[in-house]
Amino acid sequence: MPTQRDVSNHYTQGNLTAAILSGIESLGKTINSVTVDELAPVDEFHIGGRQASEDFLGQLDLSPEKQVLDVGCGLGGAARFVVSRYGSPVTGIDLTPEFVDTGKVLCNWVGLDNSISLHQGSALAMPFADRAFDRAYMLHVGMNIDDKAKLCSEVSRVLRQNALFGIYDVMRVGDGELAYPVPWATTAASSALATPSQYREALQAAGFSVLAERDRRDFALAFFDQLRARTAVAGPPPLGLHILMGRNTPEKVQNMIQNISSGHIAPVELVARKE
Repeated sequence: MPTQRDVSNHYTQGNLTAAILSGIESLGKTINSVTVDELAPVDEFHIGGRQASEDFLGQLDLSPEKQVLDVGCGLGGAARFVVSRYGSPVTGIDLTPEFVDTGKVLCNWVGLDNSISLHQGSALAMPFADRAFDRAYMLHVGMNIDDKAKLCSEVSRVLRQNALFGIYDVMRVGDGELAYPVPWATTAASSALATPSQYREALQAAGFSVLAERDRRDFALAFFDQLRARTAVAGPPPLGLHILMGRNTPEKVQNMIQNISSGHIAPVELVARKE
C-alpha cells in the first residue's frame, strides 16, 4: 500500500518549471504567449491527454456558475481546460508540492490565476468546507489511493446535493501480474489499483448513485499507437509527458501498453450523482 510520502516522492522531479519553460522556448513561445492548448501535452497527465479530458469532462454539465473541485489536480492542466472551455472556477488539491507550485506558475503564465486555486494536501482530508462544490472530478488519481471508501466519502462531504462526481482512472479489469514500472508506480507495492465494482461500491457507500460507466481500453490503445508513431518520426516533443515521467518514460509507456493489451487494466470513466 503506497504511503503519501511514497506517492509524492514518485512524482517529484525537482526541476519541472525549468523543464517546461525550456520546452516552451523550444516551441518559439514565451511565458507571455504560450496558451492553455499548447501546455496540454505536458500538463494533462492521463491516458489520452486533451482528447480524454474533452470526452470525460464534457459529461459533467459544467458552466460558469458551477464551483468545481479537481481532486489530484497535478499541474492543473485539466483545471485550466475547464476554466478556458466552460468558464467554471476550479479549486484543485494535490499531494505533490512540486506539482502544485508548478501549476500555480503555469496558471499565472496563461492569466488564469484568478479563476483557479491550487492547494497542496491529501484528498483524504481536504481543507474545504462541507457542501462547497457543485462538481468534482479526478483523472488518474485513485491508483495512488488505497482507501477508496474514504476518498469517496471525503468528496461526498464537500459536494452539494445533486452534484456530479466524475472519475477517470486506470482500473483492474482482469487477472494477471502487471509489468512495472508504470506512470503511477514503480512496483506493485506502490500501486493501489481497484476494479470498477470496487469503485462503484465505494461511491454507493458514500451516498452516490452511478449514472454512467465506460471502459476506454480501445481508446487508450489507439492513443498509444499514435504516440509511438509520432515519437518514432520526430522523437519526444518539446512539451510532453516525458518531462513528468523522467528518463524511463519509454519503459513505463511500453508496460502500460502491455498491461492494457493483455486485458489486465484499462482506463475507465465513472460518472456519479450525490443523492
